[in-house]
Parts: sequence; C-alpha cells; structure tokens
Amino acid sequence: MAMVGLFWIAEGDIYLGAKPSGLAAGVRLTPEGVVALGDRQSGVWPWEDVHGLAVDDVPVKSLKRHVGAAVDMVLTVGLGGGDEAPTMTVRITGPEGEDTELTAYTAAAVGYSQTECDLSQDLLARLTEGAGTLLTTLSAMSTWGRRHEGGTPRTAEREALLREWIEGDGA
Repeated sequence: MAMVGLFWIAEGDIYLGAKPSGLAAGVRLTPEGVVALGDRQSGVWPWEDVHGLAVDDVPVKSLKRHVGAAVDMVLTVGLGGGDEAPTMTVRITGPEGEDTELTAYTAAAVGYSQTECDLSQDLLARLTEGAGTLLTTLSAMSTWGRRHEGGTPRTAEREALLREWIEGDGA
C-alpha cells in the first residue's frame, strides 16, 4: 500500500484519499468507473458518464497544519477526543454538467503538498479524456501498485510517478 498524491494504491486497487475500511466513506477508481463506498454513499458512475473529476477541500501542507496535526494527535491519544478524520470532496461532473459530490477521507495526516495536489488534479482530468487514456493510465497505476513494496515513496518519487502517469509514459 502506498500514497501517491491524492491516490491510495493498495496492490492493484486505486482509491482517492484513504482506502476505506468497514463502513467508512471512500471512492475507488476502477476500469469500469468511479465507485462510491461506505454506508452513507453508494453508486457507480461509468466512465462514459464522467465528464469531469476533481477533488475539493484538499488539505494542503503548511506549518500551521503540522502544528494542528500534533495538537489533534495529543487530543486523540491523550484525551480521547478529536477523532474525526479530515475529509475531501470528490466531485463527479456528469454528461449534462450536473455535479455529484462524494466523501473520501484524506490519507495524508498533515496534508498534501501543493505540487502533489496539482499533479493529482491534472491526472484526474486526464482520466476523463477517453477510454484509451483512462485504461492505459489506470493500468499503469495498478501495475505500479502490484509491483511496489515498502510503503509510500518519498516526495520526489511520488511527484515523478504522477508526472509519468499524466504523460502516459508507461508503468
């Protein structure tokens, strides 16, 4: 399992934000479409009906966020409170321009770098360019996830992977 930008890649599965467990909300990207997971959201949006895909409310890394995460950890571990994990909003734009909003929990405790956030948004836009692009890109991401061992790569490698997937330069 590894986080690359806004994506959580577990073996061959690709999620936006954290991979959900139990009944937690989440969003999975499959070759068939966008899948809403969790007890408060459900549905499948086939790729041919997805004309736009973006993530809003992404927590971006900052010194203030680092301090806030430390305080949250103290409250959660030390005082038994503050256990609400941060979420992002996944926005799917349909064929008529209508938007559907889904919830996904963030995978980055102190937020995502602005560069990784921007690259991830570019990659999401690429997924809506057509079936060939979509299948090639998801295949490259899944292949990387199945081959990768050792947790989340360092920032430079994550950014390089995102650029590679955006440009369609292989797995």
